[in-house]
Amino acid sequence: MNGLLILVSAPSGAGKTSLVAAALQADHKLVVSVSHTTRTQRPGEEDGVNYHFVTKDTFADMIADGAFLEHASVFDNQYGTGAKEVQSLREQGKDVVLEIDWQGADQIMAQYPDTLSIFVLPPDQQTLRARLISRGQDSQAVIERRLSEALLEMSQAPNYQYIVVNDEFTTARDDLLAIIRATRLETDRQIDSGSGIQAILSGT
Repeated sequence: MNGLLILVSAPSGAGKTSLVAAALQADHKLVVSVSHTTRTQRPGEEDGVNYHFVTKDTFADMIADGAFLEHASVFDNQYGTGAKEVQSLREQGKDVVLEIDWQGADQIMAQYPDTLSIFVLPPDQQTLRARLISRGQDSQAVIERRLSEALLEMSQAPNYQYIVVNDEFTTARDDLLAIIRATRLETDRQIDSGSGIQAILSGT
């Protein structure tokens, strides 16, 4: 049985990446799909670990080849999820987490209605601003732009199945894990998984 396809979206600074990293450490059935991007590699990032960093020409060629499950432009850069990588991981029974923006999530949810979708929100806009400033990665102009974009991004949260508010980090991590674990326990998935539930129900 194919593993879950899990979408996690959030405005920049909401703590999505940290939450997903903590979930991966706590639940070894989870894997993350490494996206392709045209943005510049930041200090401390590794190619093939944080992202597959590619040129704009390479990204365009991949679009033309139908290599992406979804792709979108965010802050003048392009991001895309490799279709073959995701399919291969799911066929191995792994639950694949995609950290993507709402544009990409829309594309995937339209193609795969059984996708698990989770939106991470900050407790308030003041906290979001403080987190963006504390990262020390962006200029003031970029921070203001990200905050402006965050309003549009957060307006998409009602389109997701679940919302996790990242106020207290440990609680938010546990909420994220609880959603994933509950989805694994859905009746149809357990019956189809070969876990022995069908034998119990049939009395064999």
